[in-house]
Formats: sequence, structure tokens, C-alpha cells
Amino acid sequence: MSRPAPTLVAPGVHRLGDHAVNFYLIEHSDGLVLVDAGLPAHLEQLRTLLGRLGHSLADVRAVLLTHGHLDHTGLAHPLQEAGAELWIHERDAAILRDGPRSAMRHAKPERSMFPYLLRRPAALAVPLQLARAGAFTAPAVQGARVFHADQVLKDVPGAPQAVVLPGHTLGSAAYLFADRGLVFTGDALVTEDGFAGRTGATLVSRCFTHDSRAALAALDRLDELPADLLLPGHGEPFGDGIRAATRQARQFGVH
Repeated sequence: MSRPAPTLVAPGVHRLGDHAVNFYLIEHSDGLVLVDAGLPAHLEQLRTLLGRLGHSLADVRAVLLTHGHLDHTGLAHPLQEAGAELWIHERDAAILRDGPRSAMRHAKPERSMFPYLLRRPAALAVPLQLARAGAFTAPAVQGARVFHADQVLKDVPGAPQAVVLPGHTLGSAAYLFADRGLVFTGDALVTEDGFAGRTGATLVSRCFTHDSRAALAALDRLDELPADLLLPGHGEPFGDGIRAATRQARQFGVH
């Protein structure tokens, strides 16, 4: 399920994962940072990339989790054991603490997935792929560092700004590396929704979103960010600027 090799999407920024899920490795002079933590099945892919760069898992200093869903936290436990600090918004920390299946309790989606499957049975491949990749059985994680509001994470290489974007989950957040013109949006804004079969900048389907009105409102916050390249949790990078991406997402609407 892995890509043949990680992709360099910006200087010192590598995209990992598979055709359904992205996570990113950022090289910085002060140490390595991951944005999101993929799926358990992605561990070997990450180890291979780190080895090629002359590093090991122990060289990852921080893991910035955009939210608590299981397709973004699968490697959180081994990375923490190797010495990385995990960061997440306080309102999604409970999902990490209680394990991947607890997301349905802590951030219940607005709609059932069954009407979507009736319209598009091929979408069943998404949860099946997650199951094969070990997403539902990843261990719970204790001791993550949390932030409560927008905050510059001074202890993280590159000092990114955490930007709170509730909607997809209660604690969804983006991470802005303003000096590089990059924003990592997780699932607050994606460029592919495999469940709905949509490509282009869009919000995630309501069957995976806790509060679609809040998610739509969060696009206004993204408009304020000084970033040219958007790196989402799902889909291809979007290089035409934040406002072009949010405009496109508003045109798609919420489904």
C-alpha cells in the first residue's frame, strides 16, 4: 500500500504514506519533525527514508498531530518510545489516551457512512485499507503535550505555529511554517476525499466530520495564513495559495 518512495514536496519536506493517507517529514537544522504519524504499516517506509537521510527513528524530535483520528496517529506510540515529543490540541488528546477506536465517542461524525456506501460502494475500500494497515489496533498513547489555543511551538524545530481549526474533530489544527511558506492542514482542508470520490480542495465528508458548520467556518481562519503551499492529510499538495484552496472548498460545499 506504500508509495514506491517518499516524495520531496518542498525543500527538506518529504511526503510519506500511501495513496489514501499523507504524513510528512521535515528536515531542520535543529532536528527532524513529523507532521502526523500515518498508519502502523508505514513504519518501515519511515525507517527507510530516515536511513537514506542518515538518521534513525530516535532523531525525530517532535510529532505534530493535526487531530486524533486513527489514520493520522498510527505511529505515535513507536515514535514516542523512540524519544519524540507528541503534540496535539487538548480536545483531541483523549482520543490518543483512550485508543484509536475511541474517536467515535470523542468526535462522533455527523452522519453514518452507510448512505455514502449505498451511493458509492467502492468507498468501502477506504476502511478496509485502514484495517489492513493496523489502524484500528494501534496502541493508546499517554503523555502527549497539548496546546489550548493558537500557539507558536518554540520547543519544536522551526518553531511552527499551531492554528486551531475545530470542525473535522473538536481539536483539529493546522501547523504553519511561515518562514517556508507551508501550512499542513491535516483534514481541516484536503485535496482528495476517497470516500466521496472527490478531488480538489474540499472539506471531508460528513460521515468523517464532527461538525461541518464549524469546519466550513474554519476556512476563514486558513485565509489569514501566510502560506503558498498547502500540504493536506489526504490528496496532492496545493500550490496555488491558501485563498484559492479555501475558495474551491467553499464551492464544493459540505457533503
